[in-house]
Amino acid sequence: MQDSATGPVLVELRGVDKRFGATQALDDVSLEVRGGEIHAFVGENGAGKSTLGKVIAGVYAADRGDVVVDGAPVDRWNPGIAQRRGIAMIAQELALVPDLTVGQNVFLGAEEHRFGIERRNLAERFAALDAQVGFGLDPGEKVRDLRIADQQKVEILRALARDARIIVMDEPTSSLTAHEMAQLEDLMRMLRDRGCCVIYVSHFLDSVLGVADRITVMRDGRRIETVDAAAVSKHDLVTSMLGREMEQAYPERPPAPAAAEPILSVRGLRTGTGVERMSFDVRPGEIVGLLGLVGSGRTECLRAVFGLDAILAGEVRFDGRDWAGRSPRHSIEAGLVLVSEDRHKDGLVLQRSVRENIALASLPARARGGVVERGIERRTAQELAESLEIRPPDIELPVGWFSGGNQQKALLGKALAARPRLIILDEPTRGVDVGAKRTIYELIARLASEGIGVLLISSEHEEIMELAHRAYLVSDGQTFGEIVPEQTTVEDVLFRLFHVTTGEETAA
Repeated sequence: MQDSATGPVLVELRGVDKRFGATQALDDVSLEVRGGEIHAFVGENGAGKSTLGKVIAGVYAADRGDVVVDGAPVDRWNPGIAQRRGIAMIAQELALVPDLTVGQNVFLGAEEHRFGIERRNLAERFAALDAQVGFGLDPGEKVRDLRIADQQKVEILRALARDARIIVMDEPTSSLTAHEMAQLEDLMRMLRDRGCCVIYVSHFLDSVLGVADRITVMRDGRRIETVDAAAVSKHDLVTSMLGREMEQAYPERPPAPAAAEPILSVRGLRTGTGVERMSFDVRPGEIVGLLGLVGSGRTECLRAVFGLDAILAGEVRFDGRDWAGRSPRHSIEAGLVLVSEDRHKDGLVLQRSVRENIALASLPARARGGVVERGIERRTAQELAESLEIRPPDIELPVGWFSGGNQQKALLGKALAARPRLIILDEPTRGVDVGAKRTIYELIARLASEGIGVLLISSEHEEIMELAHRAYLVSDGQTFGEIVPEQTTVEDVLFRLFHVTTGEETAA
């Protein structure tokens, strides 16, 4: 498969290498990006796609090879130089100042001065810039009060304020709803039609195929191919990414457990965080899903069950005991473990090693006389890293050096090291590629087959429909129905989620 791009070459990489310690992140990569195109980079987590985008944006300097801009090799390359050459990056973790306004963030570092005094024309400049794209953002609103989708618009405006010709977007859709993803794709098309090059780094292959003009496939740090998006299928991309035919996406669902008392029982739960009336059960060896739209109260409910948020009313029983008001420490010690949807904020210490992160939730169990037994800690971490296929397999490297998917595996390893009896998984495959997803799906099935209860939240409803034995429908902080996924369809579920009859409550 070949590509037939015709726009002007803006940046060319020639034989680029990049290493991080013993890890070869990029290996002899040569590539062209052109004006007036959306160029997607895809690959498994750790394949090098984000590193490739960051080399183009000057975040990383190549160890070997040339970066050629407008036909001339550059001697030095960093974000400041790249920005002056018209290249901007919107990272997965947005680099905005939350306490500044939208307008201040857009022109931060690009303020106009006269005689050393900042000119007070920010509102005029913002209005002129926004007129080009029609975002309609309030320049006086604090960034911290914006939704993620609108914060990404601020990043795009900031790039345009610096006359960016190339905008690198690294996993921009990982925290967006389907509607917000569609809006972002429209923005990419608008930028392309203005003559910009949008580099779209993503694991969402359906979105990539729907919006990209060309696609570069990365594997093990090498560029495998660059193809026209119109000439390939999702199956073609997955096969190229993995280097083999992909087996079916989901493992066989483990048999439903025999009738037993619930290990977790929730009745009429109400919190101060938007949960109004939630009721459900989870039995040992059972995979139970909570199906709802973003903002329905799923995450808030599970945070309260785990002990992170206060419970105002209702009953929570774990292993037959009253569990309302217990702390996260008590939950972990009893075998009730939460894997948070935000691995950076609530899950991992990015500066510490994979070994240390895996051990964090279970340190008391691995200590003698208050001293952690490092040998046991190291063996446990190594076994879990191998079982979860963390790459590279060096557990002494800082977890922040790893790709998003491998960070997610380390977070799961941390939960497994605590030897859970019930594990709460909140968006366990967010930000991971198809190969890593399969590994996580197999883990979920294995946990259930070993008698561990699994409570699962996913915005990819198909995951719950393919993995769960039972699922509860959630809207406006309430459970309002129970389904058996094998006996219904995703379409039926979505219809019910969008057409809720209030006052109907689950008969759990």
